Amino acid sequence: MAEGTPGRPARRGARTRAALIRAAGAFIASGDVNASILEITRAADVGVGSFYNHFESKERLYRTVIEDALDAYGELLDGLTTDLDDPAHVFTQGFRLAGRLHRCRPELGKVLLSNGLSLVGADGGIAHRALRDIEAAERAGRFTVRDPELSLVIVAGAELCLGRMLHDHPEWDDARTTDRVAEDLLRMFGLPADEAHEICRRPLPDLEAAVDGLGVVA
Repeated sequence: MAEGTPGRPARRGARTRAALIRAAGAFIASGDVNASILEITRAADVGVGSFYNHFESKERLYRTVIEDALDAYGELLDGLTTDLDDPAHVFTQGFRLAGRLHRCRPELGKVLLSNGLSLVGADGGIAHRALRDIEAAERAGRFTVRDPELSLVIVAGAELCLGRMLHDHPEWDDARTTDRVAEDLLRMFGLPADEAHEICRRPLPDLEAAVDGLGVVA
């Protein structure tokens, strides 16, 4: 075995941990946050004893699921905006993709919606990145905001409500609905109506291909 290559026990342990995270994520996505450890381990097809090799409690497991989802979600959006120079475009593209992700990966969207307060208060995930983008656009003179953190509250509320409505109304066009909300946010941040409209009509990267490698909440 090459130096630095994980051995069989380590690989088996990683698979068990991943199975527990997936199983817990599925329960959270379904709205069942009261599933027992026994139910989670059965869904993961692992023994109860194996659970405690990785997590001290069900609450710690659920927190790990949420943190992983937030980080993966944010990293995905970051990766799809790295080639943009205009911070207003960066913010807009991130929001437009976030809205579409609720349909592209509904299970992940439900995990995020079920923990909405974590979106605003977390140091990582999409809230941290959205605040960063708002501040960058404000420094560049693209946005006019009095308090970036309060602006984040508005953006997070819009994103959470948008996601909830997209899940509750599958007949709605997710792209058109998301872009309308994004356009309204840009106008609120001081962009002229015609420019806000144009930015929200720009082509987006292939979200489906990016999500295929996300690997969180399958």
